[in-house]
Order: sequence, then structure tokens, then C-alpha cells
Amino acid sequence: MGSMFRSEEVALVQLFLPTAAAYTCVSQLGELGLVEFRDLNASVSAFQRRFVVDVRRCEELEKTFTFLQEEVRRAGLMLPLPEAGLPAPPPRDLLRIQEETDRLAQELRDVRGNQQALRAQWHQLQLHSAVLGQGHSPPSVATHTDGPSERTPLLQAPGGPHQDLRVNFVAGAVEPHKAAALERLLWRACRGFLIASFRETEQQLEDPVTGEPATWMTFLISYWGGQIGQKIRKITDCFHCHVFPFAEEEAARHAALQQLQQQSQELQEVLGETERFLSQVLGRVQRLLPPWQVQIRKMKAVYLALNQCSMSSTHKCLIAEAWCATRDLPTLQQALQDSSSEAGVSAVVHCIPCRDMPPTLIRTNRFTASFQGIVDAYGVGRYQEVNPAPYTIITFPFLFAVMFGDVGHGLLMFLFALAMVLAENQPAVKSAQNEIWRTFFGGRYLLLLMGLFSVYTGFIYNECFSRATAIFPSGWSVAAMANQSGWSDAFLAQHQLLALDPNVTGVFLGPYPFGIDPVWSLAVNHLSFLNSFKMKMSIILGVTHMTFGVVLGVFNHVHFGQWHRLLLETLPELVFLLGLFGYLVFLVVYKWLSFTAASAATAPSILIHFINMFLFSRSRTNKPLFQGQEVVQSTLVVLALATVPVLLLGTPLFLRRRHQRRQSSRRRQPLDEDKAGLLGQPDVSVASQNCDEEKAGCLGDQEEEEFVLSEVFMHQAIHTIEFCLGCISNTASYLRLWALSLAHAQLSEVLWAMVMRVGLGLGGKMGVEALVLVPVFAAFAVMTVAILLVMEGLSAFLHALRLHWVEFQNKFYSGSGYKLSPFTFAVEDE
Repeated sequence: MGSMFRSEEVALVQLFLPTAAAYTCVSQLGELGLVEFRDLNASVSAFQRRFVVDVRRCEELEKTFTFLQEEVRRAGLMLPLPEAGLPAPPPRDLLRIQEETDRLAQELRDVRGNQQALRAQWHQLQLHSAVLGQGHSPPSVATHTDGPSERTPLLQAPGGPHQDLRVNFVAGAVEPHKAAALERLLWRACRGFLIASFRETEQQLEDPVTGEPATWMTFLISYWGGQIGQKIRKITDCFHCHVFPFAEEEAARHAALQQLQQQSQELQEVLGETERFLSQVLGRVQRLLPPWQVQIRKMKAVYLALNQCSMSSTHKCLIAEAWCATRDLPTLQQALQDSSSEAGVSAVVHCIPCRDMPPTLIRTNRFTASFQGIVDAYGVGRYQEVNPAPYTIITFPFLFAVMFGDVGHGLLMFLFALAMVLAENQPAVKSAQNEIWRTFFGGRYLLLLMGLFSVYTGFIYNECFSRATAIFPSGWSVAAMANQSGWSDAFLAQHQLLALDPNVTGVFLGPYPFGIDPVWSLAVNHLSFLNSFKMKMSIILGVTHMTFGVVLGVFNHVHFGQWHRLLLETLPELVFLLGLFGYLVFLVVYKWLSFTAASAATAPSILIHFINMFLFSRSRTNKPLFQGQEVVQSTLVVLALATVPVLLLGTPLFLRRRHQRRQSSRRRQPLDEDKAGLLGQPDVSVASQNCDEEKAGCLGDQEEEEFVLSEVFMHQAIHTIEFCLGCISNTASYLRLWALSLAHAQLSEVLWAMVMRVGLGLGGKMGVEALVLVPVFAAFAVMTVAILLVMEGLSAFLHALRLHWVEFQNKFYSGSGYKLSPFTFAVEDE
């Protein structure tokens, strides 16, 4: 069978890799992605393995790469995508890459340090120039008066009692949010024996750390006295102020300002050269870093794989064990021979027996990947178990479409998915990082089929944006009703609602060619008719779906040689499911075929019959559908109940009896036969001698030895309860198909009635006020349609996921396996 129907055959292989060519062989296997290595050194610490030093060197390089990458991003640059197909570098190139990387990193650190120092120095020059050129001037000396007043100068006149005191100045800059606090603290600490002037800089200065423009406050403080000066300097230091020298004479300040401007120009030239050199270094990093990152990641992956290998006793080769698909064994052998040809000794591959359960390998492509992902999300199937994904390709979109059946809405979804499919090879679409977009893009083929099936079921429901379309002529004729019945003028005047009687000749001409007749969209009982139709359709689809899952379990039992399960599990399950709910489907179809329009008034209720079936009773008002119906129903219920003990006890008792027979037969075997059998066994993998056979799920002697009746019985009891209750609950769950389809149709009807007719006035004349509100209602209509598509589509998707899974989970699909994860560099290339 193909790999999509059942997982591929996987074998455990042992690889003998020459020590000189082991790195090359594993690197080639990483490029091909054929094998999944097993760890033969599970008991050895990660710090004691053979290639731990090489792994650490790769990790140190990755740290340096991270630093270089951050520096490139800090400069506002982007790293280009690496070339595809870069191989893992030879081990001798690791030292060269490490030396060049360290040199680039050191150059970047030095240049960045020089740039930061130059920027900080240039910032100091700018602040000093702003302080000198801000217009601060020292206070003029005033005349001393006898009494204190508001005009009393702070500085005494020459020749007074304080003539020996000298006025000093402190000038600098502070951040704006600290200026107010600094001024208050200076005033309180110095008790007013100073004059402070604060001004905001006219131009914003670039911050040397963040590089963002910022505004500063310049200040000039005049004071006298040594103690006050010490206080002022301590306070400014606490506020991290930038303090600069300030000359008292204006000419000296002007000369100092010119000198600062000249130094600033010279510093800008040096800073420009530094930035140009930095750009050159970053350019080299942009060119060399992407391929180095890919190569070092591949090298690290190779060494990690080599750490899982064991050394031979002669230290001439490495021994590895790996899972590999049987169909890939010739390719594996050829790849190892080509990789080890230069070493002079060819690598050897041979299959070894193992009792562990092999991993599950199912190859997918861009079309089947999304469907396989849905199945694997609930658990990976066991090795060689039937894969539900091929059937999911049809059943999942169809169940979704049953709930989302509308030609218009389905066509919009189909066109959206078709656009993604047509643009799937464009680099811009592939490299998009938006998480929501990547989710939609990954399921583009799933959305394509969902939209296509929605168009199909929309034609069946005869709904296009919830409106019926007359593709073919209707099968109902009003003319025959008017001509052959008592529809007089007086009758028409008294009755606003008219009913078409299909028993009148010529009224019903025959069934509509495809789907629902559009005349039902005009009927008052339109909702009642569709409810009955969709509810019964949901039951039929649900029972068919669950029966299909039980039948698929037959392939598992036959493949694994579990013939007893066909009689003790599959047959009772089919009797239970079809005897109860299959009979319900039979009643629905029988009623459709047996009763015509003439006898519709006397048709019995299927629901009452189904309830009476479990109560072993009959209803006088509800006539039977066929003769002997009560006997058939009672027999089916008894058979269904009788299958429960068979499901519960059949398999455990059979396995117990088989185990006892094998144990007794082994006791009767001579001792020499046991010894001969042990000596005749083929070689078994060293790593697999202690494997857990029960965990592997393989059938053999080891499984029989570990047979525990209580565990088998408990497992079978859980399966029986889950199946019996699941048949009832899952059949009711399939009514979601009816409920979601009804909700979608009614929401669409509300959209037409409330928005299109009332809001936009499509059903009549519009006044001036209505014309003004047309754009508002048009925008509301677009938003409503979008919400209807997204929310209803998402709800239908989730319900289809639930309904699809209950069919497989409880019937034949265990989901207790694990995927084959081949050693590959595909992720590294991305």
C-alpha cells in the first residue's frame, strides 16, 4: 500500500563509520534527511561525551554571531538570506571561522568604543558651547544701602566690609526634568546666597547613548564664599550635572566659544571617519555572517549526532544506530560509500532486529501536509496503523461544507485560497512573518477544498448569499392550483397565505433536477422543511461516517494478524452501531420511499418509534411503518445489549487462554531445544536488548511473558465504555451539522432583512435621509459579511474538526505512536 494509506516500513540499521570519515558521512546524511539516530550513550553525561569540546566551540561561536547580529541590527541594517545548499564546513575550517569571527567582533568593539567616546566628547563640546552661547551674564555690582530692601544687592560695593570676597561662577547643563529640583535644593541649601539662572537650549542635542535628540537646561550660578561653593559643587554632582569652566570677561568667553566650535568641527571629521570605517566592518559582517551561521549550526548538529554514537573497541570506527525507511536503504548505502571513499575504508550499513516499536513515517507534500497535520494534532498513529489523512482530504472539507453551504460565501473562500495557491512560489509570500498569514498560508489547500465543497453544498441547498436561484424550472405550478381548486376571487381576498397541494394534478410536476427547489424560499414553512431535511441528513452522514471508521479497523486487525479482534471486537461493534443507529437511518430512508404526498398526513413519527424501541413498548396513535416492526426492534435492542459483554470480556479471556497455552507448551519443551534456540538467534542490537516490548506494541513471546490480565481487562473496559457511550453521544454530536447550517442560513437572512432591505432600502423607495445613511449601512454590511465569513467559517471549521475526529478516535486510530524525526539540515537552511 502507499505511504499515505499506511506508514512506510521502517528498519533499524547499524552504521559503522570510519573515524576519519565519520564527520563527512553524518554531514551527508544531514543533507539527505534519511535517518533518525538513536542515542547509544544515554547513560553518559553530556559533558563526558567524545565531541563535547567541538560542540562548546560551536556554541561559543554562536554567541559571537549573536553579538555581531545585534550590532548589525543596531546599525539599522538587515542580514541577507544565506545561499541555499551550503554544506557543513570541514572540521579544519572551524579554527579559521573562529579567528575571523573574533577579529571582526574585536574590531566592532573597538570601533564602537571609539565612536561612543567620540560622541560623548562631541556631546560635551556641544553642551559647553550651549552654556557659553546661551546669553548668561554675571550680575552687575550695585550700591550698598543701610537697610535691607528688595533692591538691596547681593554683592556689596567695593570698599565695604566684604571687599575681600570674590564672586565665583558655576556653569553647566542638566536634564530638564531635574532643573526644578536642582534650583529648589540650591536655594534651600545656600539660604539664598547665590544667583541662579536656568535656560533651555535652543537646539536639541543628540544623546550619545541612545542617539535620540534631547533638550538640556543650561544654568549659571553666581556665589561667593568657599563653603557655599563646596555645597553647590556637591549638589551638582548629585544631580549628575555637566559643569564647565566659565570666564567672567565676555571676551574670554567669546574666545573660548570659538575654540570649542573649532574643536567640534575637528571632532566631527574624526567621527565621520570612524563611522565610515564602522560601515566597512558592518559590510563585511553582512557578507560573511549569514553563511557562517548556517555552516556552524550544521557543524554543531553533526557533532551532536556523533555524540550519540559509540566507539568501537579498536577506536577505528564509530558505531551508530538509526531508523531508516526501507525504501531509502539503497540511497543510504550509496551516500555513505561516496562520503567515506576518501578515507580508504567504506562505511558499512546493515539491518538489525529490534523489538522496539518503530517510528511512524508518512511522507507528505504541500497538498497533503495540512490534512496530515490535522490528524497528527490529536496524536500520531502507531507504526503501520491505518492513516486517516487520505480520507480526511474528502471528509473534513465535506463536513465543513455541510455547515457552511453557500455558493457565494464558499466562492469567496475558494478565491482567497486560490490566490494563495497561485502565489505560493513567490518569495515575498514565503518569507512573510505575520503569524496569522502563515497559518492561513499553511492551510491554503485545505481552505481551497473547503471553499469548493461549500460551493457544491450551496448548490444543493440552493443558497447564494442566502438567496435562492432558479437555475432550472421549478417543479411546482401555481396555475394548476388556480385552475383546478377553489381559488376564487373571494377566496383569494380572504386568504393572504396560500398553500400548494401536491395532490392536485399538475401542481407538482416532479423533483427539482439538483438541490432544493427555489419555490421553497417563498414558502412559510421553509424553515420547518429545511430543519427536517438537514436533521435527517446529519444523522445519515454521522452513522455512515462512524461505520466507515469501524470498517477501517478491519485493515488494522488483518495487517497485525489479530484475527480474534475481527470476531470479538469489530463484529460486536458493527452489530451495536448498526443495530441501533443504522436502524434509525433505515427508518428515515424507508419513510422517504414508502410515503407519498397523498399519504403524508398519516405518516408515523420516527422519533416516537425510536423511543419505543428502547422502552419495548408501542404507541396506539403512532402506527408502525411495516409489519413485524416491534419484533425487529426488540431483536435489535437485545442483540445490541448482548454485544456489550462480548466487547468487555471477549478479548481479555481469549488473550488469557492463549497465554496459558503457550506457557504450558514451553514447559513441555526439552531444555536442549531452549538452548539451541538461544544459540540460533540472530544478533540483536546492543541498545535494544533492554527494550520494553510492551511499549513497542509488537506481538511476540516477550509480550506473552508480560501478559497481565488486570491491565488488559482495564484497557478493554475503557474501550467498551468509550465505544458504547461514544456511539450515542457522537450520533447526537453530528446534529451540529444541522445546527451550524441552520445558524449560517439564519444569520445570512438577518443580514438581508435588517441591513440590505431596511438599512440600504433595497426593497423600496429611499428618501433623502436614507440616502445619507447609505454609506454607513454599506460599511456595516461589508463588516457584517466579513464577520459572517470569518466567525461562521471558524465555528464550522472547529465543529468539523470535532466531528471528524470522533469518527476516527474511538474506532480504529489509537494516536499513541511517534513520528520519525530524521536528522536533517532543512531547518538550518531556512
